[in-house]
Amino acid sequence: MAGITLGGNPINTVGDLPKVGEKALDFNLKTVELKEKSLADYSGKNIILNIFPSVDTGVCAQSVREFNKKASDLENTVVLCISRDLPFAQARFCGAEGIDNVEMLSDFEDGSFGKDYQVTIADSAFKNLHSRAIVIIDADGKIVYTEQVPEIGSEPNYDAALEVL
Repeated sequence: MAGITLGGNPINTVGDLPKVGEKALDFNLKTVELKEKSLADYSGKNIILNIFPSVDTGVCAQSVREFNKKASDLENTVVLCISRDLPFAQARFCGAEGIDNVEMLSDFEDGSFGKDYQVTIADSAFKNLHSRAIVIIDADGKIVYTEQVPEIGSEPNYDAALEVL
């Protein structure tokens, strides 16, 4: 379990993020149009997984905005913003914010992405949501960077994440 905090109070995830150098696990997530997307859909591209509890919280929304800005300058790279929010909420947020350089994906159906990538929160008021984490997968499908953000209310280290690309 990864020990993190929510508002300074200790909470846990179901495990630890995948390790750098490992092959990325496949996933099945829903787009805002309710279509299925898997890892294979992004084959040959660098993939930034921006994982968070809910786009309806300030820091989560800010991480999507920040990656949306930075993504426009990235070559052969997609940014996937992943939460357990319903696709309708993700679409509403993107429409209201003019978000168009990142792709929103939802793990609402069964939470399998959160379990496979070990980001599901195991306890607290956020139980079963995803922790805030970044996982970067290179064009060959290998994990090249991970960050489990230690405090849910803190933003990830964008510069460190983008530096590996």
